Amino acid sequence: MRIDLHTHSSVSDGTDAPAELVAEAARAGVDVIALCDHDTFDGLAVAVAAGQRLGVSVLHGIEISAQHHGVSVHLLGYGCRIDDPALADELARIRQGRSGRVPAMLERLSRAGMPVPREVLDRYVGDSPSIGRPHLADAMVELGYVSDRREAFDRYLADGGPIFVGRYATPLGRGLDLVRDAGGVAVIAHPWGRVSRDELPASLLGRLAASGRLDGVEVDHQDHDPSTRAELRALASGLGLLTTGSSDYHGAGKKDHDLACNTTAPEVLAEIGARVAARGGLLVGEPPASV
Repeated sequence: MRIDLHTHSSVSDGTDAPAELVAEAARAGVDVIALCDHDTFDGLAVAVAAGQRLGVSVLHGIEISAQHHGVSVHLLGYGCRIDDPALADELARIRQGRSGRVPAMLERLSRAGMPVPREVLDRYVGDSPSIGRPHLADAMVELGYVSDRREAFDRYLADGGPIFVGRYATPLGRGLDLVRDAGGVAVIAHPWGRVSRDELPASLLGRLAASGRLDGVEVDHQDHDPSTRAELRALASGLGLLTTGSSDYHGAGKKDHDLACNTTAPEVLAEIGARVAARGGLLVGEPPASV
């Protein structure tokens, strides 16, 4: 069984619509995917319905924009009740933070001689409720300012870059509590990929594991080299944390992240399912009748 627990659709910053993402998974021979769009569940109903048609199990997931002492942390939640009021309110606050910084970033681009008309940006945002820097990067590619998303981030949009503007992100502890209270399982995505061991140290992971709020870490990810994976796997084993693997697929929006390039073991998925069931969450749902 091929299980990919971290994928994105165009409802956040991927390039495939939810149904297209599921169809691509079917073509690639992937049995299970988790849709983990940034700070929104809006693509799940369509993806689940497509999965039922195409024989792909689509799991309820989300990637929450969190932070710890000012350092960005990506928090994956599996099986959360999507109608949980506290979680829904926090996700809305995060999305507002994303949208609210866009005018300032557009102004910085204009001052840098790279104006991005709002109508160009809006083509890439589409109907996504979660505006992200990747949408701005795609507009910059179209206008010829950069060759791809990676260059846009490396030169301009990354944290601390000349175009970067800060925004609200959920404190990590609160994010973990929200996931747990909504019946979900919490896994930190690519913990030593975009941030360093110094910024997200083993001691912190140990404290979170001991508190019972953190369920696992994403070990097998393209941002982790073999030595980092081995170190994280050993750490997780010692802390009693689950270890997952996934592609972090974004369609054409992210290179070298093909579906199921990394996978999760079936026994780990089974444990995630057991924890979600015990907490009253929902890992695999039925699509609404209208879909």
